Amino acid sequence: MSGKENTEQTAAAKKNLRRDVLAARQALDEVTIQQKSAVICRRLMALPAWEKARTLMAYVDFRGEVATALLISQALAGGRTVAAPVTVISEKKLIPVVLERYPEDLREGAWGIREPDPERGRHLAPEELDLVIVPGVAYDLKGNRLGYGGGFYDRFLPRTRPDTVFVAPAYELQIREHCYPGPHDCPVDMIVTEERVIFTGARRGLA
Repeated sequence: MSGKENTEQTAAAKKNLRRDVLAARQALDEVTIQQKSAVICRRLMALPAWEKARTLMAYVDFRGEVATALLISQALAGGRTVAAPVTVISEKKLIPVVLERYPEDLREGAWGIREPDPERGRHLAPEELDLVIVPGVAYDLKGNRLGYGGGFYDRFLPRTRPDTVFVAPAYELQIREHCYPGPHDCPVDMIVTEERVIFTGARRGLA
């Protein structure tokens, strides 16, 4: 098989996986989403990595993703610095912008996702983050992540410190056998589902 054929097959496999997992996730009703999200968030907040983190970035959930409201509100209540990502489509990058109030500081941004106003909120450098709560479509047990296809997090995560921990909240239905990682894809250190915590060991066993 030629390199081109292999690349095309991998792209098709990723497209099919993304379609299948998104369909399964979108089939969840709102009550189930909130119930599973509460379990996932409480399990995540019991992790040593969460306890240690003083500055973190968390995605704001969209279209059936694991809800992050509990994580964000609890972190703010605990006096931590919490940023949410602002997506700059033209530059294909994410900017961590600090939330002072949640959800009052959010507005509709790229693709309808709620995000802070980058003109009003304080920007953080990626190196300031102790913990990043990462969204995604699917994951495998090695921590490989299938995102939405834009590559925003794969560009952003390598800009953090070597000891910054990447944690992915996910429903168990998002855990798949293989996520077809590419050379520039950035894996996560932990995946937290409603059933378990997966320590992937993908990045020197950071936990």
